[in-house]
Amino acid sequence: MHRLAILRTALLCLAALTMFFASPDWAHAAAPAASAPNPVAAGVGTAIERALGENGAGDDSPLSLSLQLLVVMGLLTILPALVLMMTSFLRILVVLAILRQALGLQGSPPGQVLAGLALFLSLFVMAPTLETVNAQAIAPYAAGTIGADAAIAQAGDAFHAFMIRQTREANLMMFTDIAGGGSFASGADVPFSILLPAFVTSELETAFQIGFMIFLPFLVIDLVVASVLMSLGMMMLSPTIISLPFKLLLFVLVDGWALLMGSLAMSFA
Repeated sequence: MHRLAILRTALLCLAALTMFFASPDWAHAAAPAASAPNPVAAGVGTAIERALGENGAGDDSPLSLSLQLLVVMGLLTILPALVLMMTSFLRILVVLAILRQALGLQGSPPGQVLAGLALFLSLFVMAPTLETVNAQAIAPYAAGTIGADAAIAQAGDAFHAFMIRQTREANLMMFTDIAGGGSFASGADVPFSILLPAFVTSELETAFQIGFMIFLPFLVIDLVVASVLMSLGMMMLSPTIISLPFKLLLFVLVDGWALLMGSLAMSFA
């Protein structure tokens, strides 16, 4: 059971790494490999052995389990960046940070709380994609019906479909022109080398648009309070101290947290 858990972790890491660096031809042309009697010994080694062989690191002999674990632990270091840049986490976290700034609360909610909210809301948003990955890649691979190459390709297709839906066409065209590529027949043909920066740019643009809509009513409250204080001659009194309770009251009256969380989740539909 311990080795099976290590194998599943390795599969997820290799899938994320392959989606970042692989070309679309490799991702879509990978055919299901023959099932091996011992997937723990052969599963992770398939992709790693091929990479090492292409770099002239040796022959096609299987890698030892200790070497496989060493490579997997190295891949785990880039896993947080992949989770941040290939899921809905980025947009949600940026919007929550803008909300805290608009309310004028410097340390409440704490950054850890915002990151936790963004993480669990991202799990909710990404649930259909994760279920697809589990049904088409992880479960068949654990059962030994498909090989590691096919499992990685299936996982890559699921994340590719999610990212392409949330990416703006203008950003795709911009990064395609920068890369010197031609046109693509469909969204499925866009390689991850172009899709990933276009997706991140689109997520930031969408997050700032949502943040502007959140910031605007609180800015109006600040302006009204500042104008009233100036008309009363209280120029030495900070408007932030007076406007903060009104902004909190407005946010509570409109059921701000439920409205914000629901709107963020619906923005990925």
